[in-house]
Amino acid sequence: MGAPNLRAVALIAGDKNVRGCIQFIQDTSGTTHVTGKISGLSPGFHGFHIHSFGDTTNGCNSTGPHFNPLNRVHGPPDEEERHAGDLGNILAGSDGVAEISIKDKQIPLSGQYSILGRAVVVHGDPDDLGRGGHKLSKSTGNAGARVGCGIIGLQSAVDPKL
Repeated sequence: MGAPNLRAVALIAGDKNVRGCIQFIQDTSGTTHVTGKISGLSPGFHGFHIHSFGDTTNGCNSTGPHFNPLNRVHGPPDEEERHAGDLGNILAGSDGVAEISIKDKQIPLSGQYSILGRAVVVHGDPDDLGRGGHKLSKSTGNAGARVGCGIIGLQSAVDPKL
């Protein structure tokens, strides 16, 4: 039997009424499943990234750049050449709610490149996935302001006996 799944959680807070809860579950194959819901967003696409620092002393601005331990350029989540923290876009419906379900192998909860203690950030604009031709495309995806964020922390096992 393999090791148990690792779990983490981030409570999202930000501009106006941006609020949410994101769960991270790393399975035994090393894939991390990111699920959750964020409300209070403007309808449409929003860049969604892991940033380097779990520091919110100056709101979402102190979370630093995208998590990029291999020093790559910004790119889409389905390509190898990207920041580890590049998770693409989430879509908020007309009600301002985005439901998230992402699977990724570059954001582990353990090991040398763990995302524990870092931050998840929601941006105000769509991520152009490094293809927009803007001067910020290859570094941030030109995703705009940081409208919500949360620190990624270990979550207790979901076991009523604990």
